[in-house]
Formats: sequence, C-alpha cells, structure tokens
Amino acid sequence: MMIDYETKPLDASTWDDFATLVEDNNGVWGGCWCLWYHGKEGSDASLQEKRAMKEARVKAGEAHAALVYHDNKCVGWCQFGSPVELPRIHNARAYQKDDPKLPDWRITCFFSGKDHRGGGVASAALAGALEQIKALGGGRVEGYPEDIEGRKATPAFLFNGALHMFDRLGFERSRKIGKNKWVVTLDL
Repeated sequence: MMIDYETKPLDASTWDDFATLVEDNNGVWGGCWCLWYHGKEGSDASLQEKRAMKEARVKAGEAHAALVYHDNKCVGWCQFGSPVELPRIHNARAYQKDDPKLPDWRITCFFSGKDHRGGGVASAALAGALEQIKALGGGRVEGYPEDIEGRKATPAFLFNGALHMFDRLGFERSRKIGKNKWVVTLDL
C-alpha cells in the first residue's frame, strides 16, 4: 500500500514536530540529535545540550532537513546542507583520496520513526529535500548511500540512505568510498 506523505522544511515553525520525533526515539542513533555531520562540536554533550544546540542551529537557519508527515505527525526526515554546514561525512579518508570538488549540497542522513520504517518515508524525505534544494537555488547535490542490492542490511546502518532510492531520483554513481558505500551526484 502506497502512503501519501507531505514534506515540510525543518525550521522554527516545525521544530517542535522534529523534537517530538527525536525524543520519541531516544535522541536518535543513541542521542545524536542529527548533529554528527555538523562537526565535532557537542560530541561529548548531554542529550539536553545536544537538543539545545540543534534547536539553535535550526532557528539560526544553519540546519536543513525535509521533514516527512503522515496524518499531521512528523514521521521522518532527510538532512541536507552545504559542506560548510555539514563538514563531516563517513568514509572521509576514501572520499578525500580523489581530491573531490565539493558539492553545493550534501544529503547526509535519514531517519524514519520506529512505527514508519519500510513504508517509503526515506524516499519521500529525499524527494522533499531535492524540492527544498531547488527552492534554495539548486546546484550540485551529493549523497553517500549504501548499496544493499543482493544482501540484507540492518536499517540502523542505512542512515545515509539506500543506493536504489537515489538511483530512482536520477542521481549518478560517481565512485565507491567503501565496500558498499557510493558517492552519488545530481545537478539541479
């Protein structure tokens, strides 16, 4: 059954929806509050401090995400931003090996609430992020998804998204930066 989702930008008006989803899921990824990609700041902070740090970034316009809604409730998201906003990525050493030209935008992280996994939330979030990026001027978009074709993958390891999802939206495979991890690009 295909569910019809709505997406909205993460901003001051949607902060409470985002915060509720994070809090309902134990701070997400063990208390990350979707801060890891922003840099090392706050890595030793408490959950309350991380919450405050993320909220400050959102309210200052320094954190971007496409929030996914179902029945007026936030059920997931896709985080995106410039490399300045999101300087950290997984497999950074392999990524930097080819001296890459930095993209205008990075797609770094996905999350679906525990009751909404496997229903297309991540795909809706990615499409919503691309719409927001277009509205913000477009440019080269880069993602770092995991190729799960022909193998079982634990959802906990798909925080960068699944490769097939990016393929469906027209991203091109650029190069591998891990056993199953790719750099993919799309010009908007």
